[in-house]
Amino acid sequence: MTAQTPPRTAAPAFADALSAALDVAVLSPSSHNCQPWCLARMASAPARRAAAALLGSAEDGHFLVLAADRERSLGALPAHALEMELSCGLYWRLLQRALAAQGWTVARSRPAPSGLGLPDSWEPLCVAEFRRDGDPDGTLDDLRALARRRHTNRAPFRPEKVEPALLAALARHRGDGLPVVVRHLRSWPERSRFTRFVAAHGGRDFAHGGAWRETHSFIRWNASAADGFTLEHLFGPLPPHGRWARRLALAPPVMRALSRVGYPRLLAGQLAAVVRRSPVIVLMGLPVAEPGLPDTLAAASALADYWLDATAAGLVLHPVSIVIQHPDLRLALQRRFGMVGRVFFVARLGRPAAAFPASPRRAPAAAFRTL
Repeated sequence: MTAQTPPRTAAPAFADALSAALDVAVLSPSSHNCQPWCLARMASAPARRAAAALLGSAEDGHFLVLAADRERSLGALPAHALEMELSCGLYWRLLQRALAAQGWTVARSRPAPSGLGLPDSWEPLCVAEFRRDGDPDGTLDDLRALARRRHTNRAPFRPEKVEPALLAALARHRGDGLPVVVRHLRSWPERSRFTRFVAAHGGRDFAHGGAWRETHSFIRWNASAADGFTLEHLFGPLPPHGRWARRLALAPPVMRALSRVGYPRLLAGQLAAVVRRSPVIVLMGLPVAEPGLPDTLAAASALADYWLDATAAGLVLHPVSIVIQHPDLRLALQRRFGMVGRVFFVARLGRPAAAFPASPRRAPAAAFRTL
């Protein structure tokens, strides 16, 4: 008896595929969980005509524009501009993977200029044409489940080493633009040097008035918020008295006063103690000091794939962005570990010792417009 081949599932209509992809993409990470991304579907005849002209394609395609919402973006430090592009690029990569799983792939793309009819607060980043390219491959549910499992874990990690073969597999993610350099600090001397660097400099943001006020504005005091982070996302479960003590200490006027007596150094020491027990520190960089937008988005794609593959392997990440948000610190870190160009991501990597709550998310449609 001959086994019958199950019938193939045709690719859904683009609007239906996009709706499902938005549900996945919204699970992307972002600095301070600010979720700065926004997306427009160019559906009207004038909008399609404008997008097609930019891409040199026919007007019968399906066009999307990725943008950053200035009203949701961080801006207290110059380095935040790159962080916002990376955050939007992470969203863009997850959206593309979710669409590709349903048979829709990018045919053409390029940086998006202004003048596309987007809301005033939107800064256009990329315009792309999507076309049907085969049938769904059945991986959308797996991708959705993996994206839901992926979240930042600030708890201490288990002490066991991460297998070199697994790290080598993760390091293959190099992006489609300038090659992304992935460096894993595994040896005790390397990790000790990094820990000392964090202990010496990890309090900089707490002592920087503008940076800390902006960070503090993303702390949410109840679990019903759709963005930012609660104290539990930062510190894990807390008793009531612990919540109130931290709420008082983290208030910008109090932090400013405590900075005069060394409180940021204490916080840096606490972060360094967690870093010291981490089996791997990952540094990712580009070979140029000032990457252009296409290379930044390609680097974000590499980071998204790295993070998802790490999650699939049972690993978690905790970004330690404070050491690269100030140019002098970033350059000092790069000299210490022989990294040229621009390091754009630094994080602890390991296996979780405790669960950490997932960050809240806005509704998938909140950042979407049809033009």
